[in-house]
Amino acid sequence: MAAAGLVFPFRDARWLPDPVLEPRPAVRTPQPVPLVIDNGSFQARAGWACPDPEVPGEPLLRFRSLAARSRGARGGAGAETQVGNDLGSPEPLRWLLRSPFDRNVPVQLELQELLFDHIFQRLGVSSQGCVDHPIVLTEAVCNPLYSRQMMSELLFECYQVPKVSYGVDSMYSFHHNRRQDWPCNSLIVSSGYQCTHVLPVLEGRLDAKNCKRINLGGCQAAVYLQRLLQLKYPGHFAAITLSRMEEILHEHSYIAEDYLEELQKWRSPEYYESNVHKMQLPFSSKLLGSTLTSEEKQERRQQQLRRLQELNARRREEKLQLDQERLDRLLYVQELLEDGQMDQFHKALVELNMDSAEELQSYIHKLSLAIEQTKQKILQAEVSIEVDVVDSKPETLDLDPLGSEQSLEDVESIHEFEPLFAEEQPEVEKPVTTVEPVFNLAEYHQLFLGTERIRVPEILFQPSLIGEEQAGIAETMQYVLDRYPKEQQALLVQNVFLTGGNTMYPGLKARIQKELLEMRPFQSSFQVHLASNPILDAWYGARDWALEYVNHEEGWITRKDYEEKGGEYLKEHCASNVCVPIRLPKQAPRTTEALAPTKVLAASVGNPCDLA
Repeated sequence: MAAAGLVFPFRDARWLPDPVLEPRPAVRTPQPVPLVIDNGSFQARAGWACPDPEVPGEPLLRFRSLAARSRGARGGAGAETQVGNDLGSPEPLRWLLRSPFDRNVPVQLELQELLFDHIFQRLGVSSQGCVDHPIVLTEAVCNPLYSRQMMSELLFECYQVPKVSYGVDSMYSFHHNRRQDWPCNSLIVSSGYQCTHVLPVLEGRLDAKNCKRINLGGCQAAVYLQRLLQLKYPGHFAAITLSRMEEILHEHSYIAEDYLEELQKWRSPEYYESNVHKMQLPFSSKLLGSTLTSEEKQERRQQQLRRLQELNARRREEKLQLDQERLDRLLYVQELLEDGQMDQFHKALVELNMDSAEELQSYIHKLSLAIEQTKQKILQAEVSIEVDVVDSKPETLDLDPLGSEQSLEDVESIHEFEPLFAEEQPEVEKPVTTVEPVFNLAEYHQLFLGTERIRVPEILFQPSLIGEEQAGIAETMQYVLDRYPKEQQALLVQNVFLTGGNTMYPGLKARIQKELLEMRPFQSSFQVHLASNPILDAWYGARDWALEYVNHEEGWITRKDYEEKGGEYLKEHCASNVCVPIRLPKQAPRTTEALAPTKVLAASVGNPCDLA
């Protein structure tokens, strides 16, 4: 953590577009190697699972799981869709950003297809019309069957992949960090961008029936911090953006081991001064109207005069053009009268809302005079505008009344009365001329982070702080443990494993240990472990699994399996979800006449394996 009590500038780092990588020959020979994709709701990570040392054993692509479709330009160019790091910065496009995820589950498959296109293109997948690499893809815990069905349909039908394997990201992270002395039973706490999960693992396999989810993560924390600071600093409402709030959460927030005790510490002025973090917002050091010289003020007046002249000239030209068009229309109607075309003349009068030819002649005369006057004004525009502006509203252009010509009389009158007060107040004049207002502009644009540093991450343990009627991490862990007998509880708490990007707060491990000490029986033992890299360990674990099982049938869903058993089908392995087949209700027997169309309908929408 950075030193306390200092001023920290916002980096406001821009995302650099991902380059198009040229794959090494080892990823295709002797056979295409698996492509590992950690499909996270905050960030997508992709890379190769290749045993060759020339191929990097780390994700080659890391980008935010976001897409924005910009509007087409006025010149005729079509709309452009940007994905991930190609956005540059999310703030100008915040209202256009879209994510395929809802609570860690991909529900917008057209956006998911954009993410896949971005991955395959930037990794240099060169196969024509298909992706001939096996895919290892992460999914949410207890992923809905419909979501997996749509994902399998996208991969097999759109990209023609040979085989796919689905696994839980936190389970991959657990197996990647598992050591020889670790037990095969564990209680995994996985906290990500949108959700937090508590997963019991028995004998190395996920116990899906007792998994629990908390709908809180880094997204809710960033929104909560934004609201707190916008209420605290309403003058900087627009500058307090979500991207800057995420930066504060990642670098300046921590979790208190004892929340109430930590709040008492912040009540001390000395503790506050030594631990407050000041975030410097960007600002301009030049104040308009206070540091302008007389020459700059005069130049500003001239610029305002020129802009006003140009504006009035444009308005007169537009008015002259409209009046001229209306006059031409009226003269055309008058020619109809002179030519004797009375029917068309009366119709034109009705359209013009006039009653007689005399009214038409009067309107033509007035409009001609107005056009001549407008032309004369255009010729004399520069002189008349300068006189009008300088004589009518000089005070709106003067930014410093004490230095203007109008205030000279007031100043002279004040000097006339100075001898009357010289004996009573002999020292008034000197301090008035020397005292100057002091205003620290840089400090005005600073955000002071005090209790917000611990208050925002505390929502993981107390969701009631933001009005959520949910249980925190400690209560959820206790609820999950209570569903097992005491012997299994003792086995689970021997390895409480923390993973996910939202578990990187300093002090989280100590807080979990304190909560377990309070909930566990007296003199009982437990162990808490933090992932070596909570963000990337899921990808590393998926790569380890792909390297080990690339030539095995375990865990891989082939295209034949997809066609026979449906898109929701899942082959289980050590890091996967539990396969829950769809159980259709049995239909009542029907007559032979109605049975034939029923079989036809089942053949069109049912499972292909049922027809065998």
